[in-house]
Amino acid sequence: MTVKNKFHVIQTTFDLSLRRRETKQSSTLDHRSLIEEIDSLLQNKKNVSVQSIIKDFPKSALLEQINHIRICETDSSCEMKHVDVSLVQPEYYVYQLESYGSVIDELSEGEEDIPAGTHWILPSTEFDDIWENLIYDTPIKEQLLKFVSTTLLFSDKGINKNIISWNKVILLHGPPGTGKTSLCKALAQKLSIRLDSRYKYAQLVEINSHSLFSKWFSESGKLVQKMFSKISDLADDKQTLVIVLIDEVESLTSARESSSSGSDPSDAVRVVNAVLTQLDHINKYSNVLIVTTSNISGTIDLAFVDRADIKQYIGLPSRAAIYQIYHSCINEMKRTGIIVDSEMIFTLRELQTTNMILNDATRLSVLLWEIAGQSVGLSGRTLRKIPFLAYALYADMSIISLAKFLPAMQKAIEKQKQERVEICTKSNH
Repeated sequence: MTVKNKFHVIQTTFDLSLRRRETKQSSTLDHRSLIEEIDSLLQNKKNVSVQSIIKDFPKSALLEQINHIRICETDSSCEMKHVDVSLVQPEYYVYQLESYGSVIDELSEGEEDIPAGTHWILPSTEFDDIWENLIYDTPIKEQLLKFVSTTLLFSDKGINKNIISWNKVILLHGPPGTGKTSLCKALAQKLSIRLDSRYKYAQLVEINSHSLFSKWFSESGKLVQKMFSKISDLADDKQTLVIVLIDEVESLTSARESSSSGSDPSDAVRVVNAVLTQLDHINKYSNVLIVTTSNISGTIDLAFVDRADIKQYIGLPSRAAIYQIYHSCINEMKRTGIIVDSEMIFTLRELQTTNMILNDATRLSVLLWEIAGQSVGLSGRTLRKIPFLAYALYADMSIISLAKFLPAMQKAIEKQKQERVEICTKSNH
C-alpha cells in the first residue's frame, strides 16, 4: 500500500497467507472477494503497525481461509511505525505455503546417481518468516527486490541486450555465518509471493557444487551441463519462475589462472568454462534468476565475477544490527512464555530517542545495548544461538524473568569468545 503526505511516500504491502486446505472446493478461493473483505476489515482499524502480523479475524466464511496478514515495509527510509489505513491505497499479495518439502535432483554418472541439487516448490513452509527476520546494516533486501523488478521491466520493454546488458546474476560474498544463503532463499520465497500474478509456479533449485565434481576424469564439466539442462527444461515453461542458488560458488568457479598452476588443472578449468557457457545460455530466459554466495570471493574466476550484476559484501553485524537481532529473539521467547514478565525492551529506534538515558523504563534496554556491544565480532549465526545457550547453560528455572535472562546472555557471550580464542590458539600450534 502507498501512504502519501506532504513529507514523503511510504511503500508498504499486505501479504495474505492462506490456510492450506485439502478439498478442491476450498482451494478455488475467490481472491478478489477475499481481498475486498480484508480491505473492509482493515479500514475499520484506525492504525496498523508496520512489520506486524494480524491473526485475529471476525467469523466469516472467507476470513476463515486466512492464516495471517503481514504488513510489510519495503521503503528502508521510512521512519513511521504505524500507518493510518484510511489514508492508504492497499496492495495485496495472496499466497499459500507449500508443505511438500525438498526433493533431491539426481544426475546419472556411469552406474551411480549423483545428488546434484535440491528442489523446492515456493512459497514453502520451510522458508516462512526468514525474510522478515534477516537484519542487515544496509538496505540490501530492498535493493534486491528492486533489481529483480528492473530485470522484468527491461525484459518486458524489449530492451536490446546488445546495447544494455544484464545477466540476472547476484553474488553475495563475505565471512561465514552472515546470512548469505538464508538471504538467497528468503529472496526466492519473497519473489514467489510478489510475482504470483505473473507466474503460476515458482521453484528454487539449489545446486550442490561439491557433488558436481566427478571422481571420473573430465566428467565434471558434463555434469554441470546436465544440471543446467534440467534448469532450462524448467524455464521453458514461461509460467514458471525459476531461482537457481549456487552456494559456495567458488567450488565451481575457481580462478582458472590459479588452476592452471596445479598438477592436473584440466578438469577444474573445464568446470569453470562449462559454468560460464551455461550462464550465458540461461540468460536468454527472462524467468530465471541466479543467486550465488561465496565465503572466499578472492578465488572466484574474474569472468564469473564480471557476469554478476550485483556483487554485495555481507559483513558481520554492527552493534545496532546485533541489538535488533537480540530484540527479535527476546520477543520470540516472550511470545512462547519462556521469558515471563511484563518488562519491555525498547526497539532500537525508541531507545535512540531517549539518548540512552538510564532510568527505570530504559534500564533493561540499555543493558541489552551493552550486551550488543560485547557481541560485536560474532556472526549472525552465532548471535542467534546466544539466547539458546544462555538458557541451556545459565538459566536455573523453566521460566525466567528478563532481568535474570540478560545476565545469562552475557555469560553465554563470554563463553563463546573464550572458546573461539582456545580454538584459534590450538590451530596456531
